[in-house]
Amino acid sequence: MKYFYLFVLFISFKNFAQELTLQQANHLATLPLKCLQQEYPNKLGQMLIDSTEIQSPKKLHPTFYGCFDWHSSVHGHWSLVYLLKRYPNLANKEQIIQKLKTNLSKENIQVEIDYLNKKHEKSFERTYGWNWLLKLQLELETSKEPFAKELAQNLKPLSNIIIERYIEFLPKLLYPVRVGTHSNTAFGLTNAWDYAVFSKNEVLQKSIKENAIRLFQKDENCPFNWEPSGTDFLSPCMEEMALMQRILPKNEFLTWLKKFAPNLFKKDYKWEVARVSDRTDGHLVHLDGLNFSRAWNMYHLLNQYPNEFKHLKNLADYHLNFSLPSVVDGNYEGEHWLASFALRAFEEKK
Repeated sequence: MKYFYLFVLFISFKNFAQELTLQQANHLATLPLKCLQQEYPNKLGQMLIDSTEIQSPKKLHPTFYGCFDWHSSVHGHWSLVYLLKRYPNLANKEQIIQKLKTNLSKENIQVEIDYLNKKHEKSFERTYGWNWLLKLQLELETSKEPFAKELAQNLKPLSNIIIERYIEFLPKLLYPVRVGTHSNTAFGLTNAWDYAVFSKNEVLQKSIKENAIRLFQKDENCPFNWEPSGTDFLSPCMEEMALMQRILPKNEFLTWLKKFAPNLFKKDYKWEVARVSDRTDGHLVHLDGLNFSRAWNMYHLLNQYPNEFKHLKNLADYHLNFSLPSVVDGNYEGEHWLASFALRAFEEKK
């Protein structure tokens, strides 16, 4: 019966046309819901000073211990808040809210704060997890769901620490990290910028803008043909573009982009999707995420500048639709995080 249900969902996603249906949203919600409080398997990004720090994932991170690792747990929480906001009739709504309330309690957040305040953990989840945390904070603060206001207040002290970390760290970063995985500098600033704008945090905006310009403004001819690397889940070229799109006014951005990615302006531009040889391999399955991240960045670009980039819509749809069926394949290696990436693409699709 389970495999029949997955087959039906596979066909549903394969035939996806324009919008995420309630049935598809219900399924995508089951993935973070299932792992939000699943402690094992778990990958800790912990530095041990002595044996007293050897504790269980839930003890160390009572809020973000599920979904295999800290950052996946963070964007798993974001996925559920996002879905609750957009689908009032989402199945298991009360169960989802209860799990969110349990994990995002003041007491649990304080333990997360205490962990990040250890002197030897100042770089913990820098900047990938930081970026997703501010995405979650933004989703809670913009939600009209009654439960969200309280949880936003609970999370805010942790988010404030992350904001302080950004402002302290960015000037020290003399060179950007351009990989397609967690440490990518450009991606690590996009959600942070969105939250800085929403919250009218001028200090954070100034820090991100000044340092992004310092790191990226002189870049030209990004090597799209070098992508993907073997285990990418982010496009270095597209993420840099997405950051500069946020911080630069239209004329400056388009002038920069014509030097950075001239081929994107071609009406017949083509870009082959990334293909996965083994979705039970936790690293190789990253490439499905790459297709989603390419899609959300193309949607973001064409939504803001339709006259210049409406020709990218079919290409963005192609990337989204290619990997969407893989979210329902039942492999924990992908399903503990891929739903969040798929939803991020749908968020930008509009």
